[in-house]
Amino acid sequence: MNDRLSRLQLSPSAAVKQQLDYPVIDTDVHVNDYTPDLEDYVTNYGGVHLVDALRKASEDRIARGGVGNGKSWYEQTPEERHYYRTIRSPWWARVTKNTLDVATYHLPELFAERQAEQGSDYSVLFPNNVLAPLGVRDKDSRTALSRAINHYHADLWRKHSAHLTPVAGIPLHTPEEGLAELDFAINTLGLKAINIAGSVSRPIKALADKFPLDQHPELKKYISYQDFLGLDSEYDYDPFWAKVVELGVPILTHYGSQGWTGRSSTSNYMNNHIGHFADGTEAFAKALFFGGVTKRFPKLRAGFLEGGADWGARVFIHLVDRFEKRSRKGLENYDPLATDRAQLAALFREYGAELIKDRSLNGEDLIRDTLGKGYVNGSRRPKESELEDFAAAGIESAEDIKSRWVDNFFFGSESDDRTIAAAFNDKANPLKTKINAIYSSDVGHWDVPDLTHALAEAHNLVDEGIISEADFKAYVFENPYKLYTEANADFFKGTAVEAKLKATAKV
Repeated sequence: MNDRLSRLQLSPSAAVKQQLDYPVIDTDVHVNDYTPDLEDYVTNYGGVHLVDALRKASEDRIARGGVGNGKSWYEQTPEERHYYRTIRSPWWARVTKNTLDVATYHLPELFAERQAEQGSDYSVLFPNNVLAPLGVRDKDSRTALSRAINHYHADLWRKHSAHLTPVAGIPLHTPEEGLAELDFAINTLGLKAINIAGSVSRPIKALADKFPLDQHPELKKYISYQDFLGLDSEYDYDPFWAKVVELGVPILTHYGSQGWTGRSSTSNYMNNHIGHFADGTEAFAKALFFGGVTKRFPKLRAGFLEGGADWGARVFIHLVDRFEKRSRKGLENYDPLATDRAQLAALFREYGAELIKDRSLNGEDLIRDTLGKGYVNGSRRPKESELEDFAAAGIESAEDIKSRWVDNFFFGSESDDRTIAAAFNDKANPLKTKINAIYSSDVGHWDVPDLTHALAEAHNLVDEGIISEADFKAYVFENPYKLYTEANADFFKGTAVEAKLKATAKV
């Protein structure tokens, strides 16, 4: 007890929290599973073959897949890495020196005891195995393993539900698969939030027909594309989004892009890592926006974690800027029929005599020689349905963009991420808007070597004048609270958050 009190008194985050009159909600806390216990649970749940599937999926995730010679990056020589284009994966990616934290991330009782040191009233947990089943190709095994792991985490953390809740991992290879696992996780296990990947890798049919994957498995990575679920998708995911809204479930994702073009260094992990969560989740978020998902489901709430919040502001700015130029009205400036042929010819005769010499200015010749043959009369004109990229999103004004980008989406920003200033910069953001930045400490990963420092680091942003006290409150409480309660008004019922709000209201 004395040791616990001593730790609490030494925690800089606990000291910050004592000064706040509102709850702190941490939207991104990573915990590890004690492997023997998890594997025993999986075995009892579905047999030893599920353990084999889990182990293989974990190994493949570390190896990053793709062309190889059966060796991991660390086993290959530099020449082999270059030859096979094996991208550099992380090394020493977990906290080790801080032994107390190592134990904390594995032991629910210890984590619950230390949450006050973390500086949070409520934390949403992301067990590192939660999306491991996505690497399992066989659907039946993937389904069984998803259920086993979600069930394990639900049982493991249930007694601490007043302060902690684990997410459920939901595979979305098809909408039907996602719907089945969503129903099990929410209605059977009683979990409240889900974690999904932002895309599904699918074969490019024209290449898969030419190079069948059963004959050329090493080409899987290179003859595939990413289906971002909301735009140009292989399937209609609307039934899944509809069920998510009906059940009141916030969608969360840590979707990265390591291995994509520009993030495929064979020697440098930091080159592949910096910005990859922002890139990956940006692709997913834009698919939901341009595919009209947020138009059709205005109550859908999605949190994009680990990528920072500045990209949410940047994309919002670009959406508004580009809508002004590329809306249906704006496109009138680029219609080939809008060019005054006679005026253009007259200007060339007056100012371009040295250029045109004896060349023809008659008919569509000048149009062809200046703008290109695609602009001459008689060239193919796009159909009305092909003309405007904002059509499916139903955008008619900048206010519509705010409604379908800012209101639906929340952007996880880690405690030491100074780029959060862009989210709260209502002078630069259109319509004087502040983006929904949410506190996502990411404790449990290598970027937080001490869990007692995260909230204090976040408050340093106020001390340094990067954000205001009001912004800090929005960051660690108001925006996370909106994310979860706008999806499900009862999300915090019976939790420490509800208790603290009630106590504060009586003061």
